[in-house]
Amino acid sequence: MSSVVILDYGVGNLRNVQKAFERIGEGAAISASADDVRGARALVLPGVGAFKDAMAKLRASGLVDAVLDSVRRHNKPILGICLGMQLLTRSSEEDGNHEGLGLIAADAKRINAEGRGLRLPHMGWNAVSFSKPSRLFEGIAEDTDFYFAHSYQVVCDDAGDVAATCDYGERFTVGIERANVFAAQFHPEKSQDAGRRMIANFLKAARGA
Repeated sequence: MSSVVILDYGVGNLRNVQKAFERIGEGAAISASADDVRGARALVLPGVGAFKDAMAKLRASGLVDAVLDSVRRHNKPILGICLGMQLLTRSSEEDGNHEGLGLIAADAKRINAEGRGLRLPHMGWNAVSFSKPSRLFEGIAEDTDFYFAHSYQVVCDDAGDVAATCDYGERFTVGIERANVFAAQFHPEKSQDAGRRMIANFLKAARGA
């Protein structure tokens, strides 16, 4: 089993994320096995789709306990991507109110587009600014463009957890780093050189954990 496991909970985009790791010379296994999660050195939680359905699939597959044990008890690094970033929060207001993994003190809320002439989902390239020195974004220039596709944003309790922001009608969080928990609202696997650099940075942080 690879030292990096991409969690397979029935959502799309897994193979694209795996290819992004392969492009920088790192094998990453796609797995729905709780044993593989517990045996991994680092975890990746990608995803596209609805929060409620994603959490239901994680619970049904027995992955929730394995992820929480790995990240909280054994301090394994985890990278949440797009929906995966939102799943790391306490809850999401998408289609009601639904409990998340609770690995970061934050909640997922709908982007406020009303009266602003903005379209949802927020889709396409947008410049990202950095809020603090971050292992995840080391060596990436300020205002680098990354690729987005989402309608919900993560709102953190602690501004110190915010590593990167983006402006789409208002400034909101698109990157998180707190101890061994990392996350990006954009898709690094679709963000060309900058995305590959971010993934390489995560791997570097994981090796140093």
